[in-house]
Amino acid sequence: MRYRTAIMLLCSLMCCTGSAIAADPPQLELAPIEGSRPRNVVFILVDDHRFDAMGCMGHPFLETPNMDRLAAGGANLTAAYVTTSLCSPSRASILTGQYAHQHRVVDNNNPVREGTVFFPQYLQQAGYKTGFFGKWHMGGESDDPRPGFDRWVSFRGQGSYLPVKSGINVDGERVPQQGYITDEITDYCLDWLKGIDREQPFFIYLSHKAVHANFTPAERHKGRYKDAVVVPPLTMADTPENFASKPRWVQDQRNSWHGVDFPYHSSLDIAEYYRNYCETLLAVDDSVGRVLQTLEDRGQLQDTLVIYMGDNGFCFGEHGLIDKRHAYEASMRVPMLAHCPQLFPGGQTIKKVVANIDIGPTVLEAAGLRTPKHMHGRSFLPILQGRQVEWRDALLYEYYWERNFPQTPTMHAVRTDRWKYIHYFGIWDTDELYDLQNDPLERTNLINSQQHAQTVKQLNRQLFEMLEETGGMYIPLNADRGGIQNLRLRGRGAGHDFPDWFYRDEAVNSGAQ
Repeated sequence: MRYRTAIMLLCSLMCCTGSAIAADPPQLELAPIEGSRPRNVVFILVDDHRFDAMGCMGHPFLETPNMDRLAAGGANLTAAYVTTSLCSPSRASILTGQYAHQHRVVDNNNPVREGTVFFPQYLQQAGYKTGFFGKWHMGGESDDPRPGFDRWVSFRGQGSYLPVKSGINVDGERVPQQGYITDEITDYCLDWLKGIDREQPFFIYLSHKAVHANFTPAERHKGRYKDAVVVPPLTMADTPENFASKPRWVQDQRNSWHGVDFPYHSSLDIAEYYRNYCETLLAVDDSVGRVLQTLEDRGQLQDTLVIYMGDNGFCFGEHGLIDKRHAYEASMRVPMLAHCPQLFPGGQTIKKVVANIDIGPTVLEAAGLRTPKHMHGRSFLPILQGRQVEWRDALLYEYYWERNFPQTPTMHAVRTDRWKYIHYFGIWDTDELYDLQNDPLERTNLINSQQHAQTVKQLNRQLFEMLEETGGMYIPLNADRGGIQNLRLRGRGAGHDFPDWFYRDEAVNSGAQ
């Protein structure tokens, strides 16, 4: 009843001049969906979670029974992507439903623009109680409460896995972190949920620090996978087969902060690093189980929409790289699970391309609200429900060069059901085209193939049309902030060569001036 009263009030305000609600949030363009009823929503975001690091994705040793439970009782969206593979831009895209060139959060250092609207603000105005728990990581080191949330539990920057004094901001008051961070923010989340009346619609944003480096497993999980065999990716080896058609910047990045020859400017053992990653993820799975159990105890598991996803992927040697940022699958592809038995059947595998910009519209539809016009994403609830709707035939990807990590260039990409076209800006190098249907590991660059010339032309045109339509025909700039990781290891990986098609056997006098 409170929800419907709020909707009626909202519609009444929208019929007026709009001045009464212009400040919070501004330019409100929200309307209820007739005949719908509000669903409770729990959104779980995990840092740097690769798309394949779950038992339900066939992982050889990682155990994720609670994530697998979500997939079995709901949907596994196996073609889920982020539009920028970097913490802050991805998180801003989730909360705004916009590409990074629109919301302007293009790195991890600079703050969100004043007046940026986050979709939980609409939920609040529609009568929802909203809570944020965990990593915010937008706007440098600030963890101040942000618009859209009635309950706020966060920490500065990356936070700490282990207890630190004054480590958590609870509704603006700094308190000590007392336990392992994955467990502690789950405690705060569930304590808040247990205090909410069962008739009150709620939205929870549970945002884990895990599994961000440096990976630190919970004490109960340490050593679980110490004997696990980690097989290096096929594209990791520095061989002509792997790198004959790759851009120079990829080959040169092997010997850098984000490369396998000088990872984080250290002698890091990548296999051991990956084992720690998997052990650290186990506490996240425990957290998912606790959330599901609490919903079940409250009699709300069947009608609550639970969405689980990663904020970006992560490389452990693919193409000679570690970490993220680039447009290869291991970087931009993420896990995404959705569960709500009263809305859609379980056991589904969804292969349509969905993205982080779709989270806001999907949550709003579950709340009975239409997608605001400024959002670039779309609700994927109709896909989960088997409704016939037009869906995107391509997704735009973007990453903007950072002074902090200068080895990765500005790039845009188009990802369709079959093709990926990557277009670089500001460097002397080659673009890339991959047939993901026949080359899922992205080993053979088809950019110079005459057989695929029309595909390249069409995707290039589509890329710039998408940028034009969404206001992205510019390169956003920010002032320098933070350090710079620009070293190389002496004697390892001298500068690499261009692909063969850059060369000619003799000079041609073109007469150009």
